[in-house]
Amino acid sequence: MDREPYTIGVTDVLRISVWKNPELTVDVPVRADGMVSVSLIDDVQAEGLTPEELKEVITRELSEYISEPAVTVIVLQSNSRFVSVIGEVIKEARVQLTRDLRVLEAINVAGGFGPFADKADVRIIRRNDDGSESEYRFDYGAYIRGRAPGTNIVLQSGDTIIVPD
Repeated sequence: MDREPYTIGVTDVLRISVWKNPELTVDVPVRADGMVSVSLIDDVQAEGLTPEELKEVITRELSEYISEPAVTVIVLQSNSRFVSVIGEVIKEARVQLTRDLRVLEAINVAGGFGPFADKADVRIIRRNDDGSESEYRFDYGAYIRGRAPGTNIVLQSGDTIIVPD
């Protein structure tokens, strides 16, 4: 299964290390402006890049000060990827996406359905790249009975799960 490369986002925490230069190794959050601060080269745009792309940028910038810098970029915390679960659940939640997560798992993280939940009309709202929205439906009862396969979809960052009452 091909996976999309991870894209760094605001509030992620990165470890930027430079081999044989421990004074340049830092754990740094991605600021609201999408930048990270790196010794010697100041602010670098991180948001929207993959760790590999950021590594290349930092390597290029540091090469003015260090001969052949060996840079590593590791995402320590992927805080920028989440889904929201709202409505008639035990506790509304913002669920971190640290791995593939499906609708039922996200509802479970929110404590499960509330006592008045309309389990047959759960909606997943997804904002598309062009700014439009797509809506997906999830009927818990039909899914559990095997009548709605494929509706317990893998969630994407920014999805909102709405459980009506």
